[in-house]
Amino acid sequence: VQAAGSPLRAGELALAELRRRQRGALKLLCRLTAGATLAVPGGLLPHGDIVGRWPGQVVQTAGGLKLLVRRPSLEEYVLLMARSATIAYPKDVSAMLTMLDLHPGDTVLEIGSGSGALSLFLSRAVGSKGRVVSYEIREDHHNLAKKNYRQWRASWEIGHMEEWPDNVDFILKNITTAAEDMKSIRFDAVVLDMLNPQAALPVICPSLKHGGVCAVYLANITQVIALLDRIRTCKLPFLCEKIIDVTHRNWLVIPA
Repeated sequence: VQAAGSPLRAGELALAELRRRQRGALKLLCRLTAGATLAVPGGLLPHGDIVGRWPGQVVQTAGGLKLLVRRPSLEEYVLLMARSATIAYPKDVSAMLTMLDLHPGDTVLEIGSGSGALSLFLSRAVGSKGRVVSYEIREDHHNLAKKNYRQWRASWEIGHMEEWPDNVDFILKNITTAAEDMKSIRFDAVVLDMLNPQAALPVICPSLKHGGVCAVYLANITQVIALLDRIRTCKLPFLCEKIIDVTHRNWLVIPA
């Protein structure tokens, strides 16, 4: 196993980046495989032209196109990986991780594995001594989340000195039927990314440690109101600390 500062190797993920003056960079993700090619604007780039390059080097195609090649960040990977559900975007994940205040060694419950984006960020946050338990009701989402997680771990192991922690348990099950499962474990934090999180709260409530944080990812304010109404009417022991909308604005600076 080589260090992160080593040349790119077969089997790991690589990012080819095309800089464009008037627009943002075009980023193409691939898993380096012998004999394979990457389709780029105006032609093909053999993976063999990338393997052995140092991250940050420029590769030129036969057509004269120049591409910057490097290892993808976790943010780039989750934005470019295969998905069967809308992912939790990195800007929102960053806010949720701050709210959850996770530490290495924590145990966290995720409800709604989706395509596995948030699972990966939670995995990194709790580290090798921590644990993420991720429930998903849909089998296609469950399988893809596992696949994306394993692909990232396998690539990380090739390109880095240390392994990415194997600390996520993906469970194919409706959380509303998992009351018995919850009795045997205590969570430092819970994060919900599902259409009706209010249905899960009575099930997870007994398993969340006193003072633990529950972060809920919702698409619109109507869902927020429904959630708060359920907490009030069922007299659940949750206090709403904050409701935020995370904005993210990119700047493109072009010299005159």
